[in-house]
Amino acid sequence: MPVESEDTDWIVDAVRAWVDRDVVHQASAHEHADEFPQAMFDQMCAFGLFGSTIPPEYGGLGLDATTYARIIEELSRGWMTLAGIVNTHKIGATMIARFGTEEQKRQFLPRMCDGSFRAAFSLSEPDAGSDAKALRARATRDGDEWRINGTKMWVTNGVRSSLVMLLAKTDTDQITCFLVEKEPGERFEGITASNTIGKLGYRGVETVEMSYVDHRVPNANVLGGEDGIGHGLRYALSALEFGRINIAARAVGVAQAALDDAMAYAKERETFGRPIAQHQAVAFRLAEMATKVHAARLMTYDAAQKFDRGERIDLEAGMAKLFASETAFEVAMDAVRIHGGNGYTTEYRVERYLRDSPLMIIGEGTSEIQKMVIARTLLAE
Repeated sequence: MPVESEDTDWIVDAVRAWVDRDVVHQASAHEHADEFPQAMFDQMCAFGLFGSTIPPEYGGLGLDATTYARIIEELSRGWMTLAGIVNTHKIGATMIARFGTEEQKRQFLPRMCDGSFRAAFSLSEPDAGSDAKALRARATRDGDEWRINGTKMWVTNGVRSSLVMLLAKTDTDQITCFLVEKEPGERFEGITASNTIGKLGYRGVETVEMSYVDHRVPNANVLGGEDGIGHGLRYALSALEFGRINIAARAVGVAQAALDDAMAYAKERETFGRPIAQHQAVAFRLAEMATKVHAARLMTYDAAQKFDRGERIDLEAGMAKLFASETAFEVAMDAVRIHGGNGYTTEYRVERYLRDSPLMIIGEGTSEIQKMVIARTLLAE
């Protein structure tokens, strides 16, 4: 059973204090240099964040989803990239904990708790993003092994990961998830991580293209064992459902940071002899920003709490992800407007929020995909 949220305020408070002290004022330097934040990563390992939701019997903290969402919000308030470093790992751990065999759980989950053995998630391909059934990566059975061939795109943590949750089609066109073990680095026995993708935002963590040429995976590393063959997409979509809570929480964190910076600037910046916060146009904009952030937070926590109660959350997670991601972009844009010309410079953090926020609109299913999921669920009910 996950640890209840009322017993875990201490870790949220500790992360919040660390973000205020060591992240908020240092993130932009790492971000502009597109530099992996090693010291910040080390501190996240010390907090135990990589094992945050892994059950205690496998060495994790066993936190509930609501507490995890609050932690992701705080990390993103400091720098959204930090939440991304955790998220793909969390997707992998969730898939193994839910669908792995007991042997797979014992083999992988304890190693995934301290951050030394991190996971990446690999579904998208050059011609298969939202259309996951169009995958071209192939897995051919060869005795007690599978030979993997294909190219994957948008693999976050692809170079630094030790485990890749790889989705590929078998010879019978069944989408299956393979637990691909590798050494961190750009090359490993039939695996090449190349073409590091330059991004508008979400910097400091690598996003790469990965190619597989006759890479061999033991049959024991099919997620779920023999019974898992053909169920890879279902496993992935189930984990991504919770991943939408992560994205919504990230969006809330970025939106809160943009609101905080806009509020502080509006109180200090003066025009016509008084702070701009006293001008009605600015005051009304701040009021709208704060209202949207509060609503996004409540929707995110509502989805997380329903998840903790064991309820289906496809509707609530989709709504939270849709509303929070769009809110983050709108609030970030409003923060730039309040900063005026200064908001367009790299001297102020709001330009980073504006560049980071579109990722949440696209990641874990675009806003358009969320609308389809929401509408389909509503009509089915």
